[in-house]
Amino acid sequence: MTPTRPIALPFAALLAPAGCETMEGAGEDIERAGETIQDESQDVRNEM
Repeated sequence: MTPTRPIALPFAALLAPAGCETMEGAGEDIERAGETIQDESQDVRNEM
């Protein structure tokens, strides 16, 4: 994992909802961002 990846990921997750056109789409984007953050945090915990 590169040092900038943990920093860039939350910013990308915040920008993801900007591309949705409906509330349902926003919810799906937010859910996907949350899952990605969970996956990344699990990866960090596994590397410790």
